[in-house]
Amino acid sequence: MITEYVLFSLPAGITREEVVAGMNEIAPRWQSEPDLIRKTFIYEPDAGQAGAFYLWKNKESAQRAHGEAWRQRIQDTYGSEPSIRYFETPLVVDNALGKLIPEDR
Repeated sequence: MITEYVLFSLPAGITREEVVAGMNEIAPRWQSEPDLIRKTFIYEPDAGQAGAFYLWKNKESAQRAHGEAWRQRIQDTYGSEPSIRYFETPLVVDNALGKLIPEDR
């Protein structure tokens, strides 16, 4: 598994309500992503940033989902270039589901 960390700056003056509305608008698109295990949206109003933590089956799927068209949409919508980092994820503790999720190798 791979955890992908995506962060981008928001335009000045954007409200929390606008940020959350954008998250809700695109959430269904991510529900149809077959190799996405989980997405956690994040928002930091003091820094003027938003993004997400994604848990993917593999890095290739993450990179495919966040290709040039996706980057351009972030640029067009928020006026910033997203920063992306990848982390190997050997184990997830999921208290909501009450289980451990090991990587599938």
